[in-house]
Amino acid sequence: MKKQLIILLLTIISANYALAQTDQAPNMLRYYFSNGQTAEVKISSIDRLQKVGNIGWNNVFNNGDSNLSILFNRIDSIAFYYDPDIQPDPVDLNQNRNTNPRALLLEYPRLRAGNKDILSIHSTKDYGITYGLEYDCDKRLARWVAYEMHDGNSKKNVSRTNNWGDDPNIPYQYRTSSDDFTSNFSRGHLCPSSDRLCSREQNSQTFYYSNMMPQYQNHNGVLWANMEQQVTSKWNTSSFRDTLYVVKGATIYDQLTTTGTGLTVPRYFYMAVLCVKNGKYKALGFWTLHENVSRSKEDLKKYAISIDELEAKTGLDFFCNLPDDIEEEVEKAVKTSDWNL
Repeated sequence: MKKQLIILLLTIISANYALAQTDQAPNMLRYYFSNGQTAEVKISSIDRLQKVGNIGWNNVFNNGDSNLSILFNRIDSIAFYYDPDIQPDPVDLNQNRNTNPRALLLEYPRLRAGNKDILSIHSTKDYGITYGLEYDCDKRLARWVAYEMHDGNSKKNVSRTNNWGDDPNIPYQYRTSSDDFTSNFSRGHLCPSSDRLCSREQNSQTFYYSNMMPQYQNHNGVLWANMEQQVTSKWNTSSFRDTLYVVKGATIYDQLTTTGTGLTVPRYFYMAVLCVKNGKYKALGFWTLHENVSRSKEDLKKYAISIDELEAKTGLDFFCNLPDDIEEEVEKAVKTSDWNL
């Protein structure tokens, strides 16, 4: 905390100094790092500063560049200054982003935001947002669950907790419980336990029933598990991504059957993944029929589809917070070789 207060004080001093040197408002931000390097950012290009637990923040840009992740312990000071050669970025690069300020992260699909829909976001003090979801109270299931994967939240510090429990953000009368997942169906995670092992608190949040979907174990533990492993082990590496933005869910409005308590068992499951590396974006979807069949040796390439196609199948608008030109480009096609499939 002392370090952050020093950074804030130096920032204020630097800003006042910059304003004293010119009549123009500052248009540039410069980070000075402890190793002598610097990083510069156009102020007009910053959409927001997104805190990552207590370890740093992401500079989230509105111009399609990569997010710039900064750790607090790297920063010596921050300076604001005016550069007469810098032109401001256009201010409205997205006509369809979410209007709810709590849902502006790149992983969030377009909210339905109906009277019986709840945006439930879980986080921890040290590692930031664990995941967010939009919950349909009538169905008592999540429309989707969305989360990020990057170096700051991918540590393996603890083991699986199995702390099954209620989502405190969901009113009691709309919650599911272990009784809803009868012997024929497993409690299938959407945000997996294995993707949130930084702390016990973080891992425990993945065991909220709002993060569960009734699945045949032959699907949950085989094909779906293989898809999750592709994300967790193959794509969630520093060499492959700066950040992964992941959305998972099922067709809760297309019912295959029901559990013993009448809870919908979806006919299809899906994933939507957006990857950014060095300012370059790409996206891919997975779509799978929910069958009580073990498919252990399936080539995942056959389940890969474009985000445009996935949107047509689900009725969801994925990655709506991206600038429109980038969203249109990454969603129209999928090149499986880019994803090592």
